[in-house]
Amino acid sequence: MSEVRTGLGWDVHRLAPGRPLILGGVTIPSEFGLEGHSDADILSHAITDALLGAASLGDIGMHFPDSDPAWKGADSARFLAHAARLVRQAGYTIWNVDATVILERPRLKDHRVPMCESIARTLGIELDRVSVKFKTAERVGPVGEGRSAEAQAIVTLAK
Repeated sequence: MSEVRTGLGWDVHRLAPGRPLILGGVTIPSEFGLEGHSDADILSHAITDALLGAASLGDIGMHFPDSDPAWKGADSARFLAHAARLVRQAGYTIWNVDATVILERPRLKDHRVPMCESIARTLGIELDRVSVKFKTAERVGPVGEGRSAEAQAIVTLAK
C-alpha cells in the first residue's frame, strides 16, 4: 500500500410508521421504518458518505440530491455501488468498512450476518472486510426516545 485513506460517514432519519425498515440493504421486520426521500437506509448512506469522503469525492447529497425526483424511493444499494465504482475509478481498493447502527428497537443482532453479506456483495469485497455493530442510545436524545435512528461508518481505502 502506497497510500491509505480513511473516511467517516454519518446519517440520521426519523422513524415513520408504515415504512419498511431497511438497513444495509436488508429489510428488518418492524412496525416502523425510516422517513426519507430514498428508502432511508441509514447504514448504506453512512457507508456511502464514508467512501466518498475517503476518496475526496464529495458526499451522498452531491451525487444523489433529495431534491431530484429520480431518487424518490430509490434503493440505497445503488448509492453504495455508485460510490464503490467511483472509489475504484480513482484507483483505490476498499480495505475495510466498520459501521454502527444506533437504534432502540427492534433488536438487530440476528440481522448482522445478512447485513454484512449484503454490504460486502454490493461493494464487491470479501465478507471479512465488513463489520456492523449495534447500539442503543440508552433512552437519551431523539434516538433514545425512539424518534429516530442513526448510523456511523468508517472506511479505509488503499492505493
